[in-house]
Amino acid sequence: MSTLKKLCVLLATLTLACVSFAQTSDVKRERIRGDIVSLRGNVLTVHRHSGDNVSIEVEPDVAVTALKVIKLSDVKVGSYVGTPAITGPDGKMTATSVLLFPEAARGTQEGHFAYDFGPNSTMTNANVDSLVTGSSGRELKLSYRGGSNTVTVPGNVPVVTFAPATRADLTSGKKVIVVVTPAQQGVYEAHVVLVEKDGVIPSL
Repeated sequence: MSTLKKLCVLLATLTLACVSFAQTSDVKRERIRGDIVSLRGNVLTVHRHSGDNVSIEVEPDVAVTALKVIKLSDVKVGSYVGTPAITGPDGKMTATSVLLFPEAARGTQEGHFAYDFGPNSTMTNANVDSLVTGSSGRELKLSYRGGSNTVTVPGNVPVVTFAPATRADLTSGKKVIVVVTPAQQGVYEAHVVLVEKDGVIPSL
């Protein structure tokens, strides 16, 4: 499989995991967020944010990727982005990060849906209609099939895009997000690994 095709599969898996999990009770795919304890053979041990250690089987063909920081000015009208956000009591959405998708991944899981980033969290994968700076801060106006919304982007939230990574980056102490399904005997099976690299921590 080409690098471009692998990237598109990876992006779809990252966003599809929680969409499918939220929509159907039969789908067991989920995310594990935490810190790497070790990688021994194909078994990645992660200390989850919930406080426990879990074992994850990472086969050699599992995609490993990272993020790199870019500027919000790199996001243009017409760009395709993903924006995890928290909805406040006033109904306004505040981004926790902004992910700029490569052009080849345009349309990946387009839409607005519940997310697993905390209470009242959502993910919007959409086209950028405008980016303006107003009294309430920087605002992205987004449109997707079936709807649109406006997300405020605070100045301190990361704006990122994908960057290359390999299994060699899966070292102790690195933060990761791993899309998994439960396997036998308490071991999870990895589908995608998003790892900290060059000081950029996964924040999706």
